[in-house]
Amino acid sequence: MSKRTLIVAVVTVWALVLAGAVGVGIVLLSGDDPDGDDGDAGQGGAATSSATSGPDGRTLEDFYDQEIAWTRCGENECGTLEVPVDYQSPGDGSIRLALERAGATGERIGSLVVNPGGPGAPGTDTAKDASLYFAEPLRAAYDIVGFDPRGTGDSAPVDCLTDAELDAYVAADPDPDTAEERQAARENSERFWSGCASRSGAVGGHVSTVEAARDMDVLRAALGEDELDYLGFSYGTRLGATYAELFPDKVGRMVLDGAIDPSLTPRDGALSQAKGFETALRSYVQSCVDDGDCFLGNSVEAALKTITDLIASIDAQPLPTGDAEGRELTVGLAFYGLILPLYSEENWSLLDDGLQQALDGNGSTLLFLADFYGSREKGSYADNSLEAISVINCLDDPWSITPDEVQAQFADFEKASPTFGDVFAWGLTACNGIPFTSTDEPDLEIDGSGAPPIVVLGTTRDPATPYEEAVAMAEQLDSAVLVSRDGDGHTAYNKKNACIDDAVHAYLLDGTVPQDGLTC
Repeated sequence: MSKRTLIVAVVTVWALVLAGAVGVGIVLLSGDDPDGDDGDAGQGGAATSSATSGPDGRTLEDFYDQEIAWTRCGENECGTLEVPVDYQSPGDGSIRLALERAGATGERIGSLVVNPGGPGAPGTDTAKDASLYFAEPLRAAYDIVGFDPRGTGDSAPVDCLTDAELDAYVAADPDPDTAEERQAARENSERFWSGCASRSGAVGGHVSTVEAARDMDVLRAALGEDELDYLGFSYGTRLGATYAELFPDKVGRMVLDGAIDPSLTPRDGALSQAKGFETALRSYVQSCVDDGDCFLGNSVEAALKTITDLIASIDAQPLPTGDAEGRELTVGLAFYGLILPLYSEENWSLLDDGLQQALDGNGSTLLFLADFYGSREKGSYADNSLEAISVINCLDDPWSITPDEVQAQFADFEKASPTFGDVFAWGLTACNGIPFTSTDEPDLEIDGSGAPPIVVLGTTRDPATPYEEAVAMAEQLDSAVLVSRDGDGHTAYNKKNACIDDAVHAYLLDGTVPQDGLTC
């Protein structure tokens, strides 16, 4: 299966295992509107006023007044948006964010800003592949505008490791169970954060979710829109909810698909996601058993044991893959190859192939899946998503535990996920040694008070953003309505569920708010 085919089902959204827990904190600056009114900067913009304008004299309003110079790029248009490095000191330097716009194919009603998730996924790809992400009615009515959030893609990307070092980082054992493996894990973490400090510079301390949300409001103004119409997937729901908290008066029609509970602590978020992937794996295995003659075993428990025994055997002896670079399938790569197809039921057949081959001693398909997870192509990495996810998550909330404290977490995590629990427990060490400190204030409580209706979508057996988190986000946002998809895989929209798609289109195109509690 080609990468283009796989992306239809996966919809470039990332599991947050490598970077640690899902639950990351959101932060908010405070201040007064320099003009004494709401202005085009909105409520959130006023909170980052340029009381001190910096050495070049620029103010936040200067950024809001810019116009985007669009140029052709393939079938779309590309441009850049200039934003402050630090919203507390807008005059102290700027960065440029990469933009891509797929123009409306029919009668245009405005711009729809989109985000595919992550954090770390380049958003310009969402516009580049708009026909894969969005059904025709949305593409006909909206300019689909994707942007690479700060620190990702081509927007002042953070950089932490060489490609060779990143290969070793991803291939490492995510559940180190020997003294040698634990020491290697410590060294990998130290190398990662040391590399981030030396290779990323000051921008590494300014890639938080709240800063990305402020960037979206500058983008809204530069697009000439009075309000932001937005569709965010996975982590993009956190970004959208943060925007709604900062700029409630600028929210237009907003849909948050595959929602994350913004109130979860990093530990609780990791537990939630561990449970989600366990649920997804069991659903996959149950389907195999129900179909009859399952190659993994004749019961769910037998099939799960086959998988865990396989992973243990790969831990002891990596599998050959026939890779041109001579890479073997290590236990780390096998883990990512296993979880990626769980994002979409359409990719379960590919997981069948990967597991059957691995049981026969061939790791090639699982390696392909792991490479896709990390955007590795032809010996190098197409983007910095594996690095950006850690920096953004840990900048938002640097909480972590030490390697010596991991074992005490095993009981709770193994209860949540007998298959993956220990891996997620080790993920709690991810932020140890982060060299950056956010300039934002912690503990932003998100309720979006004052925003118009926000549609929150959840899928009942979503592995990466479990359904319970969508319920929680909908409860926390004052104006939210919850729409549920009963099904497998990550996110709900454009997954061959007409009920979901009709509800999304009715809202984004006509402003018709779906019934709260609608189940599809």
